[in-house]
Amino acid sequence: MGDAAFWILAVGAVVTGIGVFQMDSMARATFLLLASFLCGAGELLLLGLGYLGMVIVLMMTMEMVVMAVFMVMYMMNPAGLMPMTMVHNQRPATVIAVVTFAGLVAGILLTPWPERKGARPMDSTMQVGEAIMGPQMLLMIVIGVAILATMIASVVLATDRGRYDRYGDRLERRRPDDPIPGGRR
Repeated sequence: MGDAAFWILAVGAVVTGIGVFQMDSMARATFLLLASFLCGAGELLLLGLGYLGMVIVLMMTMEMVVMAVFMVMYMMNPAGLMPMTMVHNQRPATVIAVVTFAGLVAGILLTPWPERKGARPMDSTMQVGEAIMGPQMLLMIVIGVAILATMIASVVLATDRGRYDRYGDRLERRRPDDPIPGGRR
C-alpha cells in the first residue's frame, strides 16, 4: 500500500509540476503548483517525516492562497485567468533544465554513499530540528507564534467594520449598511 501511494504521489507531483508550465493562466498555474507541493509533502509523510510534511502543507497552502489573493487584487486581468504565456526563453531554459537534471542524476548514481553506523535515532524529526536550529529552537517557536499573532492583529486592525456594523447589533438589517455600494443587495 505504501509503495502504491509513493508512486501515485510521485507521478502526481511530476504531472502537476509540468502542468504549471502548460497553463496559460497564473491562477490555474498557482493551484497546480500547490498540488505539486502537496504531493511532495505526502511523500515526506510516507517517509515518516510528519513535522516536515505538515510544515510544507501549511506553508505552501498559505503561500499559494496569498499569491492567488494578490493576483485577484492587483493583476490587470481578472484573477489571473486571462491567457498569457507562462514560459519565457524556452530553449535555453530547456537546455539548462536537462543539464541540471543529468548532473543531479549523475551525482546520485556516482556518489559513494556512506553506510549507516549505529542505530536509527528514536525521534529523527527532533534530531533534524536540533541540528538545524541548535539552542535557538525555543526562540524560533516563540517568534513563530509572535508572527502569527502579528498577522492576525494586523488583519483585525485593518478591518474597521464587521458584520455587526453592517447588519446592526442584532443582525436584523435586511441590507447591509455598506459605505460603498455594489455588494450583495
